[in-house]
Amino acid sequence: MFYYLFKSIVLVPLLRCLFRPRVEGLEHLPESGAAVIAGNHLSFCDSFLMPATVKRRITFLCKQEYFTGRGLKGRLTAAFFRGCGQIPVDRSGRGAGQAAVEEGVRVLGRGELLGIYPEGTRSHDGRMYKGRTGVAEMVLRSGAPVIPCAMIGTFEAQPAGRRLPRVVPITIRFGEPLDFSRYAGLADQRLVLRAVTDEIMYAILKLSGQEYVDTYAAEAKARAGYTGGAGAGAGIAARPGVPAARAS
Repeated sequence: MFYYLFKSIVLVPLLRCLFRPRVEGLEHLPESGAAVIAGNHLSFCDSFLMPATVKRRITFLCKQEYFTGRGLKGRLTAAFFRGCGQIPVDRSGRGAGQAAVEEGVRVLGRGELLGIYPEGTRSHDGRMYKGRTGVAEMVLRSGAPVIPCAMIGTFEAQPAGRRLPRVVPITIRFGEPLDFSRYAGLADQRLVLRAVTDEIMYAILKLSGQEYVDTYAAEAKARAGYTGGAGAGAGIAARPGVPAARAS
């Protein structure tokens, strides 16, 4: 209830007034049933702008830190994310990635929309990075289709580290559904997971027009000495033995 009240009364009017986002491809979203919305991740505001354009509820897996903050701000943040039905994910320890996968499969098993950023973390330079394979495992285990989504202009509006967004033109572009039923029963095959993930990333790339970098974003950030903050949608990781996604 809180999700729809907040979205209709506060979120949608505010975001439409500030950004007036252009939305393309809404006809590709299913009216019912499970689906994964897989997008590029350029800004903290991605996780608010995307849901504001979709009638159905989208559940994101959020980093656990959003639910454990101290003081008034921490309590309000936790209450907000709980009220929106977002799921906390513990990203510490070797089993963190698999825990995120299990949570995602449960969301899809209920016939809901699951929002995922396969890169696992926000881009620190506006480019697209290699996808983590956790998204592929969720898709193959659930049988859900994937709707690629490109956020365009959100990096210019609020790059990682910027507290308040700029008002710039933003486009949210949804692509045609991707069906991976041909890989049913192969969710334990590492090469299959990689192939599915790469196909998803290529579909997002075609929509966004970004420059692609064939390395993980977290590794690129580490090499660059980047220490910016993290956002929602984190923790979407891989199977055991495959590097896990980190902060968004």
